[in-house]
Amino acid sequence: MNVVAINGSPRRNGNTRLLLEAVLGPLAKAGWETELVQAGGKNIHGCRACRRCFERQDRRCSYDDDDFNGMYERLLTADAVVIGSPTYFADITPETKAFIDRAGYVSMANGGLLAGKIGAGVIAVRRAGAVHALDSINHMFLICRMIIPGSTYWNIGFGREAGEAAADAEGLANMDHLGRAIAWLGKALAAGTGPYPGPTTGDEA
Repeated sequence: MNVVAINGSPRRNGNTRLLLEAVLGPLAKAGWETELVQAGGKNIHGCRACRRCFERQDRRCSYDDDDFNGMYERLLTADAVVIGSPTYFADITPETKAFIDRAGYVSMANGGLLAGKIGAGVIAVRRAGAVHALDSINHMFLICRMIIPGSTYWNIGFGREAGEAAADAEGLANMDHLGRAIAWLGKALAAGTGPYPGPTTGDEA
């Protein structure tokens, strides 16, 4: 099985990366293939609401003028997706927001490309606003019918300067548990039968 982590922090080697690597560690030990993709600081513009992804249904955003499609393709082959961001004014970074908006829309336009995959958000924060930022990521996972595992607390690590989150023992313990929870959930899903269910039509009642 494989997991892709998206680092939405423009600080490539900052606290967000540290937390994401803490999640990936237990997954690597469990035999998963892991990949960390840098999104922060990349050229990713927001959704332009052209709806051509619904017309074309080619599993891509119709705008191929930035770094989005290359990153999105990695999600399609992943069993689990972890998206991390620092907290900017009680929310996620612009790159992270642009990525999840387009990822969710392309998924929906193509019959639910992300449905049934495991999704987890991770937030680095100096002091406050992290829960709202985490919600922003989870909202995309939920509307795309992804499966969100719980952990010992919200998936938050505290630190401002690069590396400070390494001193947040509780946050790192949460990340370790999150990685183990994803590994357990992936194993449980792989043992299941049938595809993940789509929306009901109203005939099932």
